[in-house]
This record gives sequence, structure tokens and C-alpha cells, in this order.
Amino acid sequence: MIRIYTDGAAQGNPGPGGYGTIMKYGHHEKELSEGFRLTTNNRMELMAVIIGLEAIKKPGIPVTIYSDSKYVVDSVEKGWIWNWEKKNFAKKANSDLWKRYIPLHTKLKPKFVWVKGHAGHAENERCDQLAVMAAEGKGLLVDRWYEENRE
Repeated sequence: MIRIYTDGAAQGNPGPGGYGTIMKYGHHEKELSEGFRLTTNNRMELMAVIIGLEAIKKPGIPVTIYSDSKYVVDSVEKGWIWNWEKKNFAKKANSDLWKRYIPLHTKLKPKFVWVKGHAGHAENERCDQLAVMAAEGKGLLVDRWYEENRE
């Protein structure tokens, strides 16, 4: 099983933000993170999941995602995204990222587990550190869709 741990952070919401992702498969572990100059916490939470899924090289292996984001976990596990998709994400925040997520979900069929944030869960704490460090780093990326489409 591939385990993906995720967290996102934004300072100011909107403001500088970042995501942190840890991937574990057998004895292998990989950390991924990036920072953006202007974004939101929810975008970074979802981006952490997407980046983890996009990094999977071998489809067909069961995937479990551990996230402290009720926004992401509930949107998928309660099936909200399928109703949003039917309505072409009309007036939905982060539609670009949800459209990027759906083919990954269809291909990899991940399961989600919600974990309480800042509660001593080792991987969640590390993902938070990665996200915050990325948000505070130099050379922040441009979240172009967000900057061009925010109200």
C-alpha cells in the first residue's frame, strides 16, 4: 500500500502558502513541498494531495491519503465533487484543482483518512513543517489560476 500524508498552509489566507506531502511505500519514503506567493490554505491542502498522487509511478497499488483537511476529505469521501463536476464546478472554489484531481481519483481510487491536525501525528506534523517552510521560502511560485481568477 502507498500511504500519502498531506498538509497545506497559507499565511494570511490568501497569502503566501505551501504544501507538504510525505509518500511511503514499503521501506521507501519521499518528501515533497513547494511554496506559492499568493494562495489559500484549502488550495494548498488539495495541492498536497494532487502532487502526491501525480508522483505515483505504478498504478494498481492501493493508495491511502491521510489529511487533516475536512474540506478535502469530506469533498471526496462524501461525494460532493461528483455533484460539482456535473455542474461543471459552477461557482466552486478551486475548480482548476478539482478538475486536476478527478482523473487521478478515477485512475488510482485513493481512500482518505482524516487525522486531527496539530495533535501529535508524526507525519502530519512533518507535513505541516514542510508546508510552512515552503511558504516562508525564497523563490515562491505563482499560483497563476488563483491570481487570475480570485475575486
